[in-house]
Amino acid sequence: MASTSDQRSRDSGSTGNDSDRVTGSALGVLQEGGSWQITRLDDSALSSLDDAARQVRSLRTEGASFGLVDVDHEFFVILRPGPSGMRLMLSDATASLDYDLAADVLDELNVDVPDMSDEELEDTDPWGEGDMAILEDLGLPPGVLEIIVSETDLYADEQLQSVAERMGFGEELERHLPDS
Repeated sequence: MASTSDQRSRDSGSTGNDSDRVTGSALGVLQEGGSWQITRLDDSALSSLDDAARQVRSLRTEGASFGLVDVDHEFFVILRPGPSGMRLMLSDATASLDYDLAADVLDELNVDVPDMSDEELEDTDPWGEGDMAILEDLGLPPGVLEIIVSETDLYADEQLQSVAERMGFGEELERHLPDS
């Protein structure tokens, strides 16, 4: 995440059908019998909320499952299927100005895309939106997730690593994230 100006200095991943240029990691996380397993999701999950949600829903396990999507190391999305629909958490609402996936998450959450100029964006710290209690029953309190999201000096993959370490699957996640 580094800084908002660093985020906006890149052209990759901006809205407008540039999904070929979006990079990152889309992973499914499953808890089975007390141990964690990680599987790679299709890259389409990096640019399409519908694809990400479909892939996360298709994860089969008797335990908990959720998705972690890191887009361009700029922001991440946590997706978790539940009885009342897909639960979502977006690490940086300002990413919705440049990335379709982030804008789609805000739309699904019924949150307006921030209306700010480039100058205002430069002076604004990123903020998270969505269900901060999304992983609470798995050992990550909402307050801890909020603190991780507020660590704006970390990139999204580093924030996800922090989530994974606190939940007990840090080494497994590290094996699945590409070198930054």
